[in-house]
Amino acid sequence: MAKTFPISQLSFCLLFHFFLGKCSSSPLAPALYVFGDSLVDSGNNDFLNTSSKANYSPYGIDFPSGPTGRFTNGKTFADFLAKYLGLPFAPPFLGLSEDQKSETITGMNYASGSAGILRKTGSAIGMNLALERQIELFQDTVKNYLPKNFKAKNELLQYLSKSIFVVDIGSNDYLNNYLQPAHYTSNQLYSPVQFAGILVKKFKESLQDIYSLGARKFLVFNIAPIGCTPALLSSENITSGCAEDANQLVSLYNEGLAEMLQDLSTCLQGSTFVQAEFYASSYDLNQNPYKYGFTSRSPCCSVNASTAQCYPDVQPCQDRTTHVYWDAVHPSQQSNFLFATGCFLGSSQYCTPLNILQLTQKQ
Repeated sequence: MAKTFPISQLSFCLLFHFFLGKCSSSPLAPALYVFGDSLVDSGNNDFLNTSSKANYSPYGIDFPSGPTGRFTNGKTFADFLAKYLGLPFAPPFLGLSEDQKSETITGMNYASGSAGILRKTGSAIGMNLALERQIELFQDTVKNYLPKNFKAKNELLQYLSKSIFVVDIGSNDYLNNYLQPAHYTSNQLYSPVQFAGILVKKFKESLQDIYSLGARKFLVFNIAPIGCTPALLSSENITSGCAEDANQLVSLYNEGLAEMLQDLSTCLQGSTFVQAEFYASSYDLNQNPYKYGFTSRSPCCSVNASTAQCYPDVQPCQDRTTHVYWDAVHPSQQSNFLFATGCFLGSSQYCTPLNILQLTQKQ
């Protein structure tokens, strides 16, 4: 079978030209708001008392300003999405001054490494902004900061209804909760089916809360196949394939998530929910890396087995574009680019029932 190489970043504008008729300088959405965990954290954890930080070399080796707190070598999915929308990168909320919070109308990032849908998730390794807390910060944004930029409330609501809201969370509820019985009791208290049900129910309430604050256009990630990460493969001494027991756990959640998003689309007036098919696309990428132009599923950086993160100041692999993973759990910039580009312009392999370009055009 011939390789299917990912679209090069240089060719993106040509695709844009094909789809839109020109590489427009005007944004396709007024703002991008980001909720989630380390997959999309742009630096919030730099300001928290936690060992879950990525503000040191070699993180950010391919990012223009170096290490920023992003848990990869360069850009995250959210960074690529901002670029494609014609927006600046969504800055970390905790890194903004009061004046900056009042002046920022192109979106903010509330995501936090180790955070989960449940408040307790990730707490064993320090502080984080659980999803519930992230929504509280967004509420603060809507109530206290954004109104200073709009003459009337209906203008603010119109702005929010056209903005894009990304929510990428849930993997830590397994990796840093359910699969860590030494630190959390959830594994003893709930069966896999019960735990998945609890997560879906809680997550549904969270999405409804974001909707009630004015959001209408959602991109919601399901959970990636965590059993394919180098961290899980190493802990279970698996040399090929994936740790399917872990994948089966998150698959229970993903099934419930799909049904829940369908329900919300029906009952929340004016809402559109796009599901990012992170599980299916990531699973295929892990099983067939060569098809997408990758040659390695091993971490690009030298990994500390106890944290699954890169050792500080150790030189990573030379060609970062050939590695699916940056460290033992986080995708490389090239993986993020592949998924972001597919989700923005592509088919239901990446995002369903719409791609992001179609979402921006939704009235």
